[in-house]
Amino acid sequence: MPYITATDGTSLHVKDMGAGKPVILIHGWPLTGDMWEKQTLALVEAGYRVITYDRRGFGQSGHPINCYDYDTLADDLAVILEQLDLWDTTLVGFSMGGGEVARYLSRHGRSRISKTVLLSSVVPFLLKTSDNPKGVDISVFDGIKQKIRQDRFGFLKDFIPDFYGVSMIHHPVSQGVLDWSFLLASMASPMATLDCVDAWGTTDFRPDLQAFTVPTLVIHGTADSAVPADIAGQKAAAAIPGSTWISYEGAPHGLFMTHAERVNEDLLRFLATP
Repeated sequence: MPYITATDGTSLHVKDMGAGKPVILIHGWPLTGDMWEKQTLALVEAGYRVITYDRRGFGQSGHPINCYDYDTLADDLAVILEQLDLWDTTLVGFSMGGGEVARYLSRHGRSRISKTVLLSSVVPFLLKTSDNPKGVDISVFDGIKQKIRQDRFGFLKDFIPDFYGVSMIHHPVSQGVLDWSFLLASMASPMATLDCVDAWGTTDFRPDLQAFTVPTLVIHGTADSAVPADIAGQKAAAAIPGSTWISYEGAPHGLFMTHAERVNEDLLRFLATP
C-alpha cells in the first residue's frame, strides 16, 4: 500500500517496513520521509515496524494548492494510523513533525499511541508574541518566505548546510548528504514550502501540551540555530509531565544525521522502556 488517500482526496506516499511494534517517523520541513534513513535501518534491524510518509505537498505525496494547516496535517496522520490499523504506536516527530504529534494527540486522542518523541521539534511555540517574548520575530519568517519566492533552489542551497551545522571549519556531514538533502527538499511543491513556514513558524501548540499523557522523550541540540532549544525543546520538556529531556551539546538542527548513532541509541532505549 504505497499510497493512502486523505479525507480530502490527497494521496499520501507511505513506506511500511519491518515487523513488530509500530513506530511512525514524521519528517521535517522541507525534506521527505526518506530523511529517516539512518533511523529506519536501526529500528527495523532492532525488530520494529517502521512507517514513514511524505507530508502532503512534499516528496511523492499529492501537492494540493493549499490545506497545510496543522489540523489537516494531523488528520492526515490519523488516516494513516487508521488505514494501517496501527495500535500501541510510537510517534516520532522531527522539527515541523513535532507539531503533527502534538496536534494529533489533542485532536484524535491517545488510544492508538503508546509513546511520543519530539526531536528538534518546533513544539510548543516559536513566534515572538507578548506572552512569548523570547520567540522568533515574524520578520524572520517573512524573510524566509521572500527568499523562497525569489529563488527557492538558491534558498535551499544556503539553508541546508546551516541545517546540519556546516561551517568553514566544521563539516559534520558529507557533501553527499548535502546533495541528497537538497534533492529531497527540491521535490516539494513551492506552495507547500511557503505555506508550511507559516504552519511551523506561527502555530501555537501550548494548548496541545496537555494532551501529552503518554511517555515522551524530548531531544534537542544546543547548537540548533533553526529551532533554538531554549524556546522549543526545553519548554516542551518542562511543560509535559514526566517527560524525559536529553540535550545534545553542540548538536545542530539536523541531528538525525549528524548524531545518528546517538539518536538511534536513545530512541531504542526509550522504546524498550516499559
